[in-house]
Amino acid sequence: KRMNKDRYLVVVSGPSGCGKDTVVRRLRALHPEIELSVSATSRPMRAGEAEGVDYYYMSREEFQQKIQAGEILEHAEYSGNLYGTPKSEVDKRIGQGRTVVLVIEVEGAGNIRKLYPEATTVFLMPPSMEQLEARLRGRGTEDEASIQRRLARAREEMEYAPLYTTTLVNDEVEACADRLYEIIRQRQQA
Repeated sequence: KRMNKDRYLVVVSGPSGCGKDTVVRRLRALHPEIELSVSATSRPMRAGEAEGVDYYYMSREEFQQKIQAGEILEHAEYSGNLYGTPKSEVDKRIGQGRTVVLVIEVEGAGNIRKLYPEATTVFLMPPSMEQLEARLRGRGTEDEASIQRRLARAREEMEYAPLYTTTLVNDEVEACADRLYEIIRQRQQA
């Protein structure tokens, strides 16, 4: 059944600073059978990285050909390099009944929903805008203008929450990871 296979694909989105990566890392530490999709990138491999482990590395031309051919589920450009999710990566894993998690932006999630209508999509919310702001400031990596841009962007992104299967508030990482696991399990048994 195609329908239930889709449910093995788990998409986690949420505004910058809401702790998506931390929650997913925790989830995978507790449940190592859950896999993280390996992204493709057009940036050169760095020392210590490995093909198919950190990323699938390809030239910009090759990446663009794959986008044209519908082989990249979603992609984005960061500082001049393309990053995206290879369709083959996801299809192979969910085809084997393995749970695969994608941590992606709201735009990318929209594309995934079209292609995998039954995918389990989870929107991670900060406990409050104040907390989100505190987290962004706590990183100490950005100037005021940049923080204001991220906060404005976060407010826009939060309007997408109703499109997701579930919304979770990341009040505490461990508890949030546990709730995420429960949602994944329930959907796969449905």
